Amino acid sequence: MTTASAISVQGLTKDFRVGLRGIKLRAVDNLSLEIPRGQVFGLLGPNGCGKSTTLKIVLGLVPATAGSISILGFPSATSEARQRTGFLPEAPYFHKFLTGRELVQYCARLSGVPSDQVNDAVEASLDLAAMTEAASRPIGTYSKGMLQRIGLAQAIVHDPELVILDEPTAGVDPVGSAAIGRMINAMRAKGKTIVLCSHLLGQVEQVCDRVAIMDRGRLVLEGRVDEVLAQRDRHVITVEGLTPQAREAAEAALAAHGAKVTSITHPRRSLEDLFRALVTGSRDA
Repeated sequence: MTTASAISVQGLTKDFRVGLRGIKLRAVDNLSLEIPRGQVFGLLGPNGCGKSTTLKIVLGLVPATAGSISILGFPSATSEARQRTGFLPEAPYFHKFLTGRELVQYCARLSGVPSDQVNDAVEASLDLAAMTEAASRPIGTYSKGMLQRIGLAQAIVHDPELVILDEPTAGVDPVGSAAIGRMINAMRAKGKTIVLCSHLLGQVEQVCDRVAIMDRGRLVLEGRVDEVLAQRDRHVITVEGLTPQAREAAEAALAAHGAKVTSITHPRRSLEDLFRALVTGSRDA
């Protein structure tokens, strides 16, 4: 057990039996992963790669076939781990007759927030989710983006150390997606650990400190965003005072033409390009 990690996954395997003949489908294959505290961690992969199954096992919603998981130093699926975790599922369902504030109050009580602190906790989470103005409206009147934001408010109302977001921007327009990105940054500034599953790779690249990419149930890459996107086999040379003549003469003649190389860096590929190069495609395709 690694207490320095927000989530520690060791040798995780999950098999499902499908069809009348009970054919075994391996959704997660011997996955080991350490997610540091206080960072935004992106868990990526095509549909059917096992990432949602992994999150469900981490949360104790689905049993593992093999392996072990700890959350903030506690075994997963224990009350100690759950009290410290907030979760927004990919397709949340909320009672439409409740107002946003009533929903968050209900979740605060379910999460064990002391009764004398419920109102302050609710208002703080609504404010972070930018839902204070709409909190008195029935949830049935909310747009998709508002539903995701009120879902985020209920996930953080008990002030968890770990927040798991499964496709929080699914079906949300660019404005709403940017707002959710700002909320993620605000939570990181408070020292929270955020695990983010998303198909919006541009947003993942902007907000995540580290990423892991899964394909067919296995981990194919993990590391800091700036490191995994750097193309180490290529270099960029930045030149001052480059004349047309020096450009034609190339590197060997730069000094003769008065040009000065000021830096050599590794160019970055986009996260989307890296993703496409590593995964074999959706199992649904």
